[in-house]
Amino acid sequence: MLARSKGDGANHDPDSSLAQEIRSTVASSAAPEASSISSGLSIIGKIVGHGALTVFGHVEGELYASTVVIAEGAQIEGELVAEELTIGGRVKGTIHANRVKLTGTAVVEGDIFHQTLAIDQNARFEGTSRRDENTMILCRTFNRTAHNLKSATVTRREMAHLIPPIRELKLTD
Repeated sequence: MLARSKGDGANHDPDSSLAQEIRSTVASSAAPEASSISSGLSIIGKIVGHGALTVFGHVEGELYASTVVIAEGAQIEGELVAEELTIGGRVKGTIHANRVKLTGTAVVEGDIFHQTLAIDQNARFEGTSRRDENTMILCRTFNRTAHNLKSATVTRREMAHLIPPIRELKLTD
């Protein structure tokens, strides 16, 4: 990605091609991109983001993002909240997402609250599935809140206000 300039390496000209390439790399890294959790990584805790996230590793806890892909071989245990969720790995827990897709390699054990649910052939699902209007509101509320946060952490009190129990959520016009 970064190339060394030809010569003796003493080129400190701010307009050199190396300096321009570094500025370009830094500027492009500021743009919102997809994040990922690699296959060699295990995380215990809470993950919050408003962009796309692909999980190849293991997560135990809570995961909140707008677009989530659980890759084949990945494992999630806990609560997932997303606008759009594609599962190819193993998930054990509760899922709240507007659009959920279980690929042929998915293994899901738990409850899915959704607007749309697609299950490919050979996917395994043990639990309950409920089409729920509250899920759409929940995901939109979370995405607005996550987008406005200055940091990637949310306190338990903030999360309790963000994700109330479904039975307490009331719809108003």
